[in-house]
Formats: sequence, C-alpha cells, structure tokens
Amino acid sequence: MSPPTLLSRLKPGASRNAHLLAASLLWSCVGTALLARGSFLLLAKIDILLFLAALLFGTLKSLFILDKSVKKSIDRILRLADGSCLGGVYSVKTWGLIAGMMFMGYVLRHSSWATVELMGFLYVAIGWSVLFSSREGWKVWREKS
Repeated sequence: MSPPTLLSRLKPGASRNAHLLAASLLWSCVGTALLARGSFLLLAKIDILLFLAALLFGTLKSLFILDKSVKKSIDRILRLADGSCLGGVYSVKTWGLIAGMMFMGYVLRHSSWATVELMGFLYVAIGWSVLFSSREGWKVWREKS
C-alpha cells in the first residue's frame, strides 16, 4: 500500500451522511437568503399580490423541476463512498449551473431594465423553490441519521 499523497491528506473527506447534511443545509441557506432579500424588496413596495404570485410560481417550480434535481443529487450522494471529498456534494455540472445562476443574478442586478419588482419576484420565486425543495434532502438525511 502506498503512502497517501499530500493532496489526499488535505482533501476534506466526509461521510455520505455529512454530504446529505451539507447539500440540504446549502439549499436551505441559499433559499432562505434569496427569499429574505426578495421579500424585503417586494414588501418594501407593499406589493403583496406580486409576493404571493412569486410564492405560487416558486412552489410550482419546486414541485415540477427542482424536486427532480434534488432527488438526482441525493441518489448521487448515496452512491458516493464514505470519505469522498465534501466538494463533491454536487456534480461538476451542478456546480457549473450554480455558477451560471450566480452570474445571471449579477447581470440582472446590474442591468438598467431590471426593476425592483422583477428582482423581488425572481428572488422570492427562486428562493422559495430552492428552500421548499430542500425538504427532500432533509427527509433523506433524517432517515439516514
């Protein structure tokens, strides 16, 4: 057996259960932050109807789109070996999607045509959908704990 390399000794290895916790926590924190930011934008304008529409849109997005992605991520995590790198909590494709969404958020925030209402709507809808879909990860994490 060869000695471990420096890179393998520095790797933040974690159990599958820790990966499930990290994924669920990350989805919950990001969802909560976006939901809070969007709520502040919409409720500061006292636009309750737009806020409720964003929640409805986010719920539909969660149920019909994101839940499938979360379940794929969970299945992928459950196939990982214990001790896998914690950064592998998501696939390279998923990390790319996250980076792309962050970039698009940056572009929208700095565009001249993005109104406060549009940004608030998007933040609430996306934040709620991500937070709501995190329930799938938390459910599996509780079962495996």
